[in-house]
Amino acid sequence: MRLFAAVVPPAEALDELERAIAPHVGEVPGLRWPDRATWHITLGFFGEVPEAVLPELETRLARAVHRHHALDLAFTGFGAFSSVRRARVFWAAVSGDPMHRLADSVRAGARRAGAAQVDDKRFHPHLTLARSRAETDLRPLVESLSGFSGSPWRAEAVRLVRSHTGPQVRYESLGEWALAPSRPD
Repeated sequence: MRLFAAVVPPAEALDELERAIAPHVGEVPGLRWPDRATWHITLGFFGEVPEAVLPELETRLARAVHRHHALDLAFTGFGAFSSVRRARVFWAAVSGDPMHRLADSVRAGARRAGAAQVDDKRFHPHLTLARSRAETDLRPLVESLSGFSGSPWRAEAVRLVRSHTGPQVRYESLGEWALAPSRPD
């Protein structure tokens, strides 16, 4: 099973993103815009995980998630990997409470559970909006969206997701764990 852990933003936050990018969808040749149903913020990608590992993975993820508080976040601007000038991935930036410790805990739990392909890339919180097979100059797109700043929202849970690849990528939620309630101000 191809698995990852993610935060799925609330519909209202995704509505704002969708409205912001709608005038630009289809403008850049070669840029593929996945279905909104696949939008998420990846905390850890685990690759192919044997089904026998799943019970321990769920236990470890639940433990890791419960150690962290809910996060106050917002979408604040857009960018691209590897750079805006030579992009293959167009994304929305996530700001607010730091997500790095949560991502580190989730990845560590997955490794301990036996997920052998845990991605060790430096964590950069973002939501992927479009992809290109060839490097593409996305400076005009990013500049046209430079005034965007989304409303604050709260991340309250982490999902374990199975990715079904093929002509139409589909995601299946295998489990969800609540983050601890936010600390009082």
